[in-house]
Amino acid sequence: MNLSTEDIKVHLLKHNIKPSYHRVAILRCLLSNKDHPSVDKIYNELVKEMPTLSKTTVYNTLSLFCGVNIVRVITIEENETRYDGDVSDHGHFKCEKCKTIYDFQIKSLDFEIDDLSGFKINEKNVYYKGICPKCLNNK
Repeated sequence: MNLSTEDIKVHLLKHNIKPSYHRVAILRCLLSNKDHPSVDKIYNELVKEMPTLSKTTVYNTLSLFCGVNIVRVITIEENETRYDGDVSDHGHFKCEKCKTIYDFQIKSLDFEIDDLSGFKINEKNVYYKGICPKCLNNK
């Protein structure tokens, strides 16, 4: 998704976030990378054009974005946190060979689970792990 700088600023303002240069750049990076980047990947991509950028700024900005639900945290693996700019309902598949995370559409996240009757659910995630077709074909 390639949004203009102005579109990103309007989007941030709609969520009561001041659209600073760093925030706009971080959100643009996230929205243009469909590979669900980590903080390190975002930082390494942006520090070339913004030498004053710190990893702390990236962490804090992503935390701010997650807090207003314009970014989603993806934790398929316990030791790896990635981020997704697509907050619509969809699932994620992680290839165990190439480590790529793919989005896939799901019909509904409204699973009928009687065991959670009376619970307030704040978040639902669908994660799959396996081997992607590209890796399967490269044996």
